[in-house]
Amino acid sequence: MDEVFEITAKEVTIQVRDERTGVEYSRTLPIDYYENANVLKLSGENLDGSSSSIVFYSARGMERLKDLTGKGADHDPCGTHKPEDQ
Repeated sequence: MDEVFEITAKEVTIQVRDERTGVEYSRTLPIDYYENANVLKLSGENLDGSSSSIVFYSARGMERLKDLTGKGADHDPCGTHKPEDQ
C-alpha cells in the first residue's frame, strides 16, 4: 500500500454508544473531512446555510503553527539553516 499523506472525504459516519442504554447509533453526515499529520478539519453548513469549520491540531501541527507565527522555539529541526551571523 502507498504511503498516505492526507485523507479527504465528502461525508463522515459517526458512531456513538448511548451512556444510559448502551445502544449504539450510527449516522452518515454530509461533512467535509480533511486530515494530514498536522490537522484534522471538519467543514459543513450552519442552520442558516453559511460555512462552518472546526479544526483539531496534532501536537506536531501546533508546533508548526507556533513556528509559522514566530512563537516557536529557536531551533533548526531539519539541520539545514545557517546562523544569521554567518
